Amino acid sequence: MSNRALAVAHGAVTIVNAIALGRGAAFGVDLWTKAEVKLTSEAGIVEVEILSDVEECPQLVKKTALGVMKRFGLEKSFGAQIRTQSNIPIARGLKSSSTAANATALATVAALGKHLDDLEVIKIGVQAAFDAQVTLTGAFDDACASYFGGVVITDNLNQKILKQMTLPQELAVLFYVPSQKAYTINADTTRLKTVKPLVEIAFEKAMQGEIWDALTLNGLAYSAASNQDMTIAIDALAAGATAAGLCGKGPAIAAITSSDAIDKVRVSLQKYEGEIILAYPNSKKATVI
Repeated sequence: MSNRALAVAHGAVTIVNAIALGRGAAFGVDLWTKAEVKLTSEAGIVEVEILSDVEECPQLVKKTALGVMKRFGLEKSFGAQIRTQSNIPIARGLKSSSTAANATALATVAALGKHLDDLEVIKIGVQAAFDAQVTLTGAFDDACASYFGGVVITDNLNQKILKQMTLPQELAVLFYVPSQKAYTINADTTRLKTVKPLVEIAFEKAMQGEIWDALTLNGLAYSAASNQDMTIAIDALAAGATAAGLCGKGPAIAAITSSDAIDKVRVSLQKYEGEIILAYPNSKKATVI
């Protein structure tokens, strides 16, 4: 047993938000979160330092690490000191929770000198997200896209992967990220579920491989249901984006673009107050460093 480990997981982008259907889709991007876990002899005590946002609640990371320890019956043997670092803005719809849970779970398993298969690692993080009340659906789609990379389409209610696809690497993703946070647990699910018929169409398009039409339709539907500004995504499309729409429950917007349209799409997003982040599709699995 090494007693210490460092792991990295990558970010993801919503294709179809699972809130309305219980089924969803997402794809991986090369944003990242790293988690360093050091085991201690203080059984059941987990201390967390979120270096990239020190005011953020540490409950998800704590519950993920404890979930791994409980999986091996070691919660009464060890505690942990955990440090996370990320370039993913928190509570903007950019899968910061799924990515942090994946990295933490992987690092904790490695620090204990144990092994779990990939889906077990993911499911521990998903359960921790429920326990920490940072998710409404378990975000199994987001967690899988973060962990495996590529496109992942899932049944979140039954925690099953329905389909996986690769993505062309020449595409880029521009995120428009406003300053305000929006926590998933506070979303008005009754209102969001009113667009279920449109989201059903988006999901079927994703299953057929039409992921960019799915992403745009999903984003517009959920933007309307949550009273968020659709003109940002429309402006990105008018500037040449292949697809654009709300990421997660927002407020971030993801615009997928070919390399030759990046500058025009960036200019369209810069008209609005907020940060612009450039990322690229990711196909690498989460891993222990």
